[in-house]
Amino acid sequence: MARIAGIDLPKNKRGEIGLTYIYGIGKSTAKRILENAGIDLSKKVNQWNDDELAAIRGFINDELKVEGVLRSEVQMNIKRLLDIACYRGLRHRKGLPVRGQRTRTNSRTRKGKRKTVAGKKKAPKK
Repeated sequence: MARIAGIDLPKNKRGEIGLTYIYGIGKSTAKRILENAGIDLSKKVNQWNDDELAAIRGFINDELKVEGVLRSEVQMNIKRLLDIACYRGLRHRKGLPVRGQRTRTNSRTRKGKRKTVAGKKKAPKK
């Protein structure tokens, strides 16, 4: 079982895909890590030997911010925006989209389930 940055990587996946289970590592970064370590991209995680694992761990520890460090940095950045009360901070505080997306329709992920508001009643005719 390959364990890198506190995450157990899936055994029967290709190395390029397996590394993406670590927060902060996507496909292109995983590819760069494996090329730097001199490991074939199609080699599965359970086929890595101890030297290859050590090379991957070393590169990740030296070059990248992953998992807890990256999560805390992102949270600190959001907290800073909230504290200075800039537009983006206010959007975070209200739970609305931060990057300019439309909110009249869509944006259900940020706003949550629909809250139906009753319509106006028409005044009776005389």
